[in-house]
Amino acid sequence: MASLALLATGCSRPTTLEEIRSEGVLHVITRNAPSVYYEGRDGPTGFEYELAKRFADEIGVELRVRVAEDNAEILSVLDRNYAHIGLAGLVERPGFSDNYRILPNGLEARSVVVYNRDVERPETVADLRNTAIHLVAESNHEHYLNALASEYPELQWQVHPGLDPAGLLGRVESGEFKVAVVASNELDLNHVFFPDVKEAFSLNEPESLNWLFPIEQDETLLNAAAEFLDRLASDGTLAQLTERFYGHLDRLNYVGARTFVHHVRNRLPRYETLFQDYGSKHGIDWRLLAAIGYQESHWRPNAVSPTGVRGLMMLTRTTASQIGIENRLDPEESIQGGARYFTLVKEQIPERIPEPDRTWFALASYNVGFGHLEDARRLTEDAGKNPDRWMDVKEFLPLLAQKEWYSKTRYGYARGHEPVIYVQNIRRYYDVLAWMKEPLQATEQVASQEVFPQEVTDEPIADKSDPAESELRAMLPKELGLTPPTL
Repeated sequence: MASLALLATGCSRPTTLEEIRSEGVLHVITRNAPSVYYEGRDGPTGFEYELAKRFADEIGVELRVRVAEDNAEILSVLDRNYAHIGLAGLVERPGFSDNYRILPNGLEARSVVVYNRDVERPETVADLRNTAIHLVAESNHEHYLNALASEYPELQWQVHPGLDPAGLLGRVESGEFKVAVVASNELDLNHVFFPDVKEAFSLNEPESLNWLFPIEQDETLLNAAAEFLDRLASDGTLAQLTERFYGHLDRLNYVGARTFVHHVRNRLPRYETLFQDYGSKHGIDWRLLAAIGYQESHWRPNAVSPTGVRGLMMLTRTTASQIGIENRLDPEESIQGGARYFTLVKEQIPERIPEPDRTWFALASYNVGFGHLEDARRLTEDAGKNPDRWMDVKEFLPLLAQKEWYSKTRYGYARGHEPVIYVQNIRRYYDVLAWMKEPLQATEQVASQEVFPQEVTDEPIADKSDPAESELRAMLPKELGLTPPTL
């Protein structure tokens, strides 16, 4: 990147915005986090990234992203005027305005105290005295604790430069840490994966998260960004993006087994022949293909998600174009596309991997992307476990959400819990369908029930009103119905 500073000459100095348009590139510095930026199945994504990408398009330049290790590196780069905008997800702190130009990005967050459900809930700051409080480095939270320390001198906290919020939450979940402080938006994005972590109280009222600009810049870029964000807030686009990245979290809940059985009997018959035809054409057990469809859309042909994926198989526009599907809302085209895409994904999985594991790997790749799956397999191998066995790899996929692990990988951050839940749900959906529905031919099954063993880890859902349905519900996991990331 060319230096952003311009040596004094006899000519009038171009504005920051003019310099950017002349170079044709908007340089941003950010970090891996679900609330900011990460590599998704179809490329870079994240709330802050999407805003920055739209802003770069607005001013007619390319967005070029540099990923920092942490917020400290972001601030250091901005201090040296080596980037145009910093996306750090920080609130304004004392002294910030002396070093950076600050622009609220439309999101607010609180610093919240979290604890393990097996310890006594802290009700107030006074309850935290003489208890180790754990934080990530260069966060918003230490500022509030410093302010409280004058009133509560017994407060003790420990900063962990090598951890991110998911890493902290994982340690609270395991009981290693009793108490931690994280940003409320980071908790929202991760809470479903750490059910033993509970929110106690907030250290502050909601405050705006900000884009940061080097103080050496003039105000032309900041003013253009402010106008852009104001327009997005006015026309509803900002609310739509917030819904896309945060709204689905309200739907991460249990789905009744009775509903699934009802859909098998009343909704599936409309599409059963299509699943059979395209499953047979591509060598896929049609019941597995149907299970994928149920996980993606609950067999709703007009399903549309805030992320832009749509149709019964919830295909992205990019995927549909890649496999030659024109109308994603047409059930036949969607099922055809899903079968074709799953076949392409499975072809990437090494043939040496035996069934059923090769199918589970293909499902995980279908969900999270092949690159992230390979990262998890490498971590598995590095730990001395078998990278060709799903039982081993599924332990390492969730670690891709923690900085101490994804920093060692090629493709970086991923919501690694989701493919594990995704595969588990589809396995159980498949089991129920296999129990209720016959295959077209025995040779077309992906594998027999003996080859698709289930871990006996989930308690049955009790309902004695219908013995047959109770038996079906007993096959379903507690996590059944967790909305996949495409919904």
